[in-house]
Amino acid sequence: MATVALGLAVLVSLLAAIGTRVSALIAAVSAALCFDVGFTQPYGSLTISHPQDIETTALLLVGGLIVGQLSARNRRNRGLAVQTSDDLAHIQAVAEMMAAGAGPDDVVASVARELQSLLRLRDCWFETSRPDRPGPTIDRNGNVSWGRIWWGFGTLGLPGKEITIEVEHDRRRLGRYVLVAEPGTRVRRDQLRAAITLADQAGAALGAGGLPAVIAHR
Repeated sequence: MATVALGLAVLVSLLAAIGTRVSALIAAVSAALCFDVGFTQPYGSLTISHPQDIETTALLLVGGLIVGQLSARNRRNRGLAVQTSDDLAHIQAVAEMMAAGAGPDDVVASVARELQSLLRLRDCWFETSRPDRPGPTIDRNGNVSWGRIWWGFGTLGLPGKEITIEVEHDRRRLGRYVLVAEPGTRVRRDQLRAAITLADQAGAALGAGGLPAVIAHR
């Protein structure tokens, strides 16, 4: 009996480790039912007569659910680590350009490309003008605001209107990046914070070398 329970527990753990939460739940419930019906008295029934068998069946079910939850969390954490590494790669690419002595114009254009890739934008460009009317803005905390409204990008995704990231250096406004996203494009807050860091890199390049010769990059 113990050997059967151990074998089922190992099988459930393996399935939970490689599958999803749903598959882990199915495996745990199936193992518990299999043990109950096939290996506890009275056989062929969901009824369990011995308290020890009840404990074993419950452990099979709960253990499978716990392993499934932990495995799903580990996969999510690994995915976030990979995504964070990708976000930093955009910032590093611009930093290497600046370290190599690239001019402000090149840095500004490169940041636009990195923003477009980072946030999966349709288009992105830099300009020194202000928007004709208030629109969505990404602030330094990685929030998206639209006037007095906080935009729920976690559920709604990015708005379809032109989105602004202000570019500053030493508290002096130098321009803005205009972001055009497909409506509903899902982003994470850390991606938006990475976008702000990219804009800061452009601001540092502009502050060190003056405004670019081409004030709009499209």
